Amino acid sequence: MLRIEELAAGYDRSRVLHGVSLEVPEDGVAAVLGHNGAGKSTLLRAALGLLRPMAGRVWFEGEDITRLPAHRRVRRGMAYVPQGQQSFPQLTAMENLRLVADGRADGRAALAEALDLFPALRTLGTRRAGLLSGGQRQQLAIARALITRPRLLLLDEPTEGIQPSVVADIQRTVIELSGRGGLSVLLVEQHVGFALRAAQRYYVLEAGRITSSGSGEDGAEETVREALRV
Repeated sequence: MLRIEELAAGYDRSRVLHGVSLEVPEDGVAAVLGHNGAGKSTLLRAALGLLRPMAGRVWFEGEDITRLPAHRRVRRGMAYVPQGQQSFPQLTAMENLRLVADGRADGRAALAEALDLFPALRTLGTRRAGLLSGGQRQQLAIARALITRPRLLLLDEPTEGIQPSVVADIQRTVIELSGRGGLSVLLVEQHVGFALRAAQRYYVLEAGRITSSGSGEDGAEETVREALRV
């Protein structure tokens, strides 16, 4: 679904990523794990086209998209949920969702499916997004991305800084989505157990380089924790 080859990227003249290569399986999940500052968010931004690579290639569904701008990648089926539970705070939760759904031929059905995945949003629909908890805003952000019916979902630390009960809901939803078919996920996470349960493939990123990779099989958690020294 997504293949990144020898990618170098950063800001101005400062390189953050150094020769990163990884693959996201079709209808599956690839997880990128690493400490703060390892370059995980930079990797997602480069994959979406928000950062122009300094070197390397990005392939999506067999097409070289290295030079495509972000909006054209979105049209091809990519969706991005950045860190920070982003929303339009003055709009209600439902208004946030309808901003994406309105104008789409399948918008009503896509909205209903997103609410089925996050049923708590039905009861919060009339509340302003700025008054929601961090976990509720994160559910809203993921639901909004899913309304676009992406082929590839880029998730940046979806469980960071939110209450444990909502973490469980988000983990369940990501694992459920990855098992349905028709959607691939590139997941940036620090919760090792969740990432390996969800992912068919994992990559450990350290100081902008892949230092370890493998499949999410039995024994992988010990290997990853050793690589991360946690």
